[in-house]
Amino acid sequence: MVSGYRPRIADGELRACLGAAGAVVIEGPKACGKTRLALQLAASTVLLDVDTAARQALAVDPALVLAGPRPRLLDEWQVEPALWNQVRRAVDAVEAPGQFLLTGSAVPADDAERHTGAGRFSFLRLRPMSLLESGAGQGGVSLAALLEGEPPSCADPGLGVADLAELVCRGGWPAQLERPLAAACRAARDYLEQVRQVDVQRVDGRRRDPQRLGALLRSLGRNVATEVKLSTLASDAGGADGPLDPRTVADHLQALERLMVLDNQPAWRPHLRSKAALRQAPRRHFCDPSLAVAALGGSPDRLLKDLEWLGLLFESLVIRDLRVLAQALESEVFHYRDDYGVEVDAIVQLRDGRWGAIEIKLGPGQVEAAAAGLLRFRQQIDTRRTGEPAFLAVVCGSGYGYRRADGITVVPVGALGP
Repeated sequence: MVSGYRPRIADGELRACLGAAGAVVIEGPKACGKTRLALQLAASTVLLDVDTAARQALAVDPALVLAGPRPRLLDEWQVEPALWNQVRRAVDAVEAPGQFLLTGSAVPADDAERHTGAGRFSFLRLRPMSLLESGAGQGGVSLAALLEGEPPSCADPGLGVADLAELVCRGGWPAQLERPLAAACRAARDYLEQVRQVDVQRVDGRRRDPQRLGALLRSLGRNVATEVKLSTLASDAGGADGPLDPRTVADHLQALERLMVLDNQPAWRPHLRSKAALRQAPRRHFCDPSLAVAALGGSPDRLLKDLEWLGLLFESLVIRDLRVLAQALESEVFHYRDDYGVEVDAIVQLRDGRWGAIEIKLGPGQVEAAAAGLLRFRQQIDTRRTGEPAFLAVVCGSGYGYRRADGITVVPVGALGP
């Protein structure tokens, strides 16, 4: 056990993956805690991004790098993509689970010579910490229990709007949890600077204009938690010189997604009673809302003066937390929108088809309107084919957790747990 380690919801997921596959690939953005997570179970470690000798040995005899007590951690494996096939062969040679852990903060470029790894590798996505993991949340309301139809009951966790503004700015980065807020905000700005100046250039060896990337990141920050169109991003990124070519914007977005800096929320496609057309555009999120704030040089004080933007950032924070919790249940988080104007911020759906719908509102005064929207949405869904929702809920910034007389569940964000 690593000293000072904060338990993660993914701890149990990692143990399950190691018991099922010869190698486990832990993917996630830089600084989200992948290495520390892996070190909880690793018996030996190779740090490929800093161990020059290991990279030299890999070129001569890969077996030298793979030798050691197992599970053997190969940290930042993507700096040596050829290692993938070597690990696959080592797994085949032993035919036992739990042999290797691979961590990476970027998806390597496609390589025709790299085997898919099907049947040998299990994949685990790690995101920045949820409020529960960071200690800011209490976890009194179980997402698993909501999906079983159980009503919640919890006291107000005590998070005010000012607290939430600070939590949005600090983010869920493990290294920043105990640092002064100003230092955490600076770290988020430095993170994005490294992304646009260095990481995006290295991800596939293609040169991209850092100034255009900065403008694109600012546009994504302004439009966080929305289905902003590619044309809007192109116009913002181009500035006074005119819109960028949409193909260039798409390339930049793909690079940011490969670095897992962006973590978009796909659209849900249920069966409907009406003839409404479903919107299929994803909602755009950074992997952590602190990066959206950093892109625009924001601060808690500024957020408190722009509650509309804070509301979008709060939605992005809740989506981050829901994804952390939902992944542990082997479920996914979608959004819903149709051309009749009906939309829902989050749909959590299990593999067996059970689902719940969530509206996200910063202020408890918005619960009534959100509840009415959920009941209207419920009428749109063909439940004979999609199934009845396990729950309809409003997640808000503060207040108590309970179920209303109309069946709508109200949950304060600080109470969300697995």
